Amino acid sequence: MREDDLRRAPAFADLTDEQFRMIMSQGREVTFPKETTVIEEGAEAKGLYILLEGEMTVTKQIRGRTVTLSRMEPVNFVGEISVMTGFPPMATVRTVTDARLLFFDIDLFRQIFDDAPLIRILLSTMAERLRRMEAAVRQEEKLTALGRLSAGLAHELNNPAAASVRAARQLPEVLIRLQKLVFHMNEMGFSPEQHRYLNERQNELMRRLSEPDRLNPLERADREDALAAWIEAHGIPEAWQLAPMLVRAQITVDELNDLKAMMGDAALDHALTWLEGMITVVDVLNTIAQSSERIHELVSAIRAYSYMDQSPVKEIDVHEGLDNTLTMLRHKLAGIEVIREYDPNLPRITAHGSQLNQVWTNLIDNAIDALKGRGRIWLRTSLEGDHILVEIADDGPGIPPEIQDRIFEPFFTTKGIGDGTGMGLEIAYRIVTEDHRGDLQVFSQPGDTRFQVFLPLHYAEE
Repeated sequence: MREDDLRRAPAFADLTDEQFRMIMSQGREVTFPKETTVIEEGAEAKGLYILLEGEMTVTKQIRGRTVTLSRMEPVNFVGEISVMTGFPPMATVRTVTDARLLFFDIDLFRQIFDDAPLIRILLSTMAERLRRMEAAVRQEEKLTALGRLSAGLAHELNNPAAASVRAARQLPEVLIRLQKLVFHMNEMGFSPEQHRYLNERQNELMRRLSEPDRLNPLERADREDALAAWIEAHGIPEAWQLAPMLVRAQITVDELNDLKAMMGDAALDHALTWLEGMITVVDVLNTIAQSSERIHELVSAIRAYSYMDQSPVKEIDVHEGLDNTLTMLRHKLAGIEVIREYDPNLPRITAHGSQLNQVWTNLIDNAIDALKGRGRIWLRTSLEGDHILVEIADDGPGIPPEIQDRIFEPFFTTKGIGDGTGMGLEIAYRIVTEDHRGDLQVFSQPGDTRFQVFLPLHYAEE
């Protein structure tokens, strides 16, 4: 690039000839081959560059993904944000082609750039780049959060779906076996009394199956051993298969003795197999019903969480939003106790329901990360004058006092490079304060961290 062309570039248009010549004389020209890292995210800032020739990309690590923020062409400042703020670079800059740059180390920069027009240019450039970076990272944060929720929901949906499929495949086999048993029992000439007794026992066992199973694993194993021993002692094959289902229906050895007395030795095998088959059928149907209910619960939570087919601003139940968020995050709550302390008289409020759910997601997810799989989370609600208060608290290690004033800043994070964007709490803060005219505060000490969200009862949409 010729000096005349460089002089006419927008970055230098407002400089005097003297200022321009001083910059060109003080800078050191450097070259980089293509695909070379010039600035590395999180590394120590070396100084300021001005791209003279070539092309470069600006990328950022966001939760394991490399996200391209922008593409740079001559004439552009490179590295001005870290030089002006003193923070480590927030992004990585690499050459796309061979590149020629003008370099000013930090000390030299402080000497020669103490000039109002230059400072104004740099600040303007920095502000625009921060705006673009923030927009790109916000979008990526939303997509990443959606991806994490989707992965968790896929896992949550897979479990009941797989259980339902297994149960449905088992059902035809059991029904065919029961059909054959009916044929053999008819051939054996069961008496009306025997049919009646078997039907009564069947109905009683069906009732028991509707009750919750209160046996612990040790008790269940002991009962299965006792029933299996009784069945084997009476010469009935496959005792190991019959015993677990009979225990599931709470059958005792005394009841087996009663069954033997009524049915006789010849019919005992068929009677036991019939009861076990009916128990299996009911158990399979219960599994399908419970799995279907779980799938319906998850789908309903997804619809409510995203406010599908609903207006963006409407009257909402904050408790429903919190509970739906917990449903969406259930896969991450293993080992964590969630305590709900809801005000039963909390009124509905007018708000962006989907945006508030993003706030609950970010705050609860933040608490989950702090607890590292062990601890408690409290969700509290109350009415405070013309606002409602939603408090999300945890008993984790707390936020160090020296950074509490910075946690809502864009791009601020204590996580490693690529593990966090530094935008989750900032997005929550902006949704609450700007979009809903509310307030978001934090109080933290070891064992007690509380995020308090204040929301007006009535939303005034601009």
